[in-house]
Amino acid sequence: MATPGAEEDVLSSYRSPLVSRYASPEMGFNFSERKKFGTWRRLWLYLAQAEKSLGLSITDEQIKEMEANLDNIDFKMAAEEEKKLRHDVMAHVHTFAHCCPKAAAIIHLGATSCYVGDNTDLIVLRDGFNLLLPKLARVISRLANFAEKYADLPTLGFTHYQPAQLTTVGKRCCLWIQDLCMDLQNLERARDDLRFRGVKGTTGTQASFLQLFEGDHSKVEELDRLVTAKAGFKRSYMVTGQTYSRKVDIEVLSVLASLGASIHKICTDIRLLANLKEIEEPFEKEQIGSSAMPYKRNPMRSERCCSLARHLMTLVLDPLQTASVQWFERTLDDSANRRVCLAEAFLTADIILSTLQNISEGLVVYPKVIERRIRQELPFMATENIIMAMVKAGGNRQDCHEKIRVLSQQAAAVVKQEGGDNDFIDRVRADPYFSPIHKQLESLLDPSSFTGRAPQQVAKFLKEEVRPALIPYQSKMGGKIELAL
Repeated sequence: MATPGAEEDVLSSYRSPLVSRYASPEMGFNFSERKKFGTWRRLWLYLAQAEKSLGLSITDEQIKEMEANLDNIDFKMAAEEEKKLRHDVMAHVHTFAHCCPKAAAIIHLGATSCYVGDNTDLIVLRDGFNLLLPKLARVISRLANFAEKYADLPTLGFTHYQPAQLTTVGKRCCLWIQDLCMDLQNLERARDDLRFRGVKGTTGTQASFLQLFEGDHSKVEELDRLVTAKAGFKRSYMVTGQTYSRKVDIEVLSVLASLGASIHKICTDIRLLANLKEIEEPFEKEQIGSSAMPYKRNPMRSERCCSLARHLMTLVLDPLQTASVQWFERTLDDSANRRVCLAEAFLTADIILSTLQNISEGLVVYPKVIERRIRQELPFMATENIIMAMVKAGGNRQDCHEKIRVLSQQAAAVVKQEGGDNDFIDRVRADPYFSPIHKQLESLLDPSSFTGRAPQQVAKFLKEEVRPALIPYQSKMGGKIELAL
């Protein structure tokens, strides 16, 4: 049997579809080995630079050597070192030292493994939020345009998935937008609440650094501040164990799980509307809906969002359990779990936001279908208006109520038992009792008179809440999404 090439090796081994099939290259890189270990080297550089500035015996030559080799990572050597040492951080210390022989003695000086591990995780989480936020803003912007376009189009509302009072297509979309605006605010807050672990030492006491600086507490504090600033954070956690508190991961994945719930609800609504043939997601010219049924237009994008959103919502259980079982200053049973759940949460959120953007940029509305469904249900909804008009014309409210009760039940029997159209209004027109208001029936049945302030609510909501929330992302609003698969 021939030795498989690189492509065959890839095809012969499992790869997460989150990366191989769905997620953006940017989010894939954010959780890549190259980003991780490149960040480790930068953190070692920041530490050496700060220690040098505070008086430790570190030379410019050592700093320059480290700077020149930040991305010169021999991954094969690192893997061999880790196999031998059974310690990923020390494997990369040795690998970095190999290409920085002059700086070898001061790399990782005074630090613990979590100095690079946890601080890198916090950088990656922050950068992950910075990738997600513009994508979420774009989805909101696209849906806002859709809501504005259809702000006045009446549609049948549903409660309990039963016909209810009319709303408008744009107003219903605003329900989706409002949830996503809450998610935008939550993601911004979670990102801004992130702090750096900083320079805290083995159990968070900074004892090793206090020894390096011969008991000078002010220099240890300044070291923490300097490294935190170099990493782009305004604050570090004042107290840590060996790790930053794993409750931070709960906060991060909670807001992503909440985003998943919002998108699941939106895409479920779209799937239901597709079944009603009122609104459909985009469908490509050569797209096949079913291998057996050529006529089908399955809402596969919305189904994908729902499928992945369920996965995203469950991931928050991992950090909840991890945080609850961290003994004292730390245990290592968090590590393998976090390698999986943190990356998967951001990758999954990235995928469903890209997919929802694609959906929202191509939503198709069928006004005639919507109008037909309204005509089927509106006559029953208009009964109260008919009663009021009859009373104004001199009729008796109770007599009118009884007349309408009988006629509406007869019409309902035609719909439910005979499968016919709703002929309630025809029965009203044929009944001499209602002759005083026969000329008013058309106006009494105008769908726009049943939507209340929906159009005005759309306009006010978009102007006062949605558009202002999107201002920080205006420069990143361009670009349509074309899904590869």
